[in-house]
Amino acid sequence: MTLSHFLVLAGLLFGIGLTGAVVRRSVLVVYMSLEMMLTASMLALVAFSKYCNLMDGAVFCFFIITIAAAEVAVGLALIVSLFRKRKTVDLDDLQSLKN
Repeated sequence: MTLSHFLVLAGLLFGIGLTGAVVRRSVLVVYMSLEMMLTASMLALVAFSKYCNLMDGAVFCFFIITIAAAEVAVGLALIVSLFRKRKTVDLDDLQSLKN
């Protein structure tokens, strides 16, 4: 497989994630779409790293995975807290942060 195959796949994943983040109304689906976009960018980094024979992209992906794990913990805690307080995870119902 060539570099262009990996970049096309990363672009498709990023596009699907962007579409999901813009179109969907559930906080969980938007959150998963953002994670898919982050994964697509990591795929592009690893592809460039492999085809340039450098380890920079792979090392950078290690740090992205570490930050993503912390993001998942904080994000899901916020979603659970919002659900407990508002009894919904619909973005249209969460427009105001009052009450």
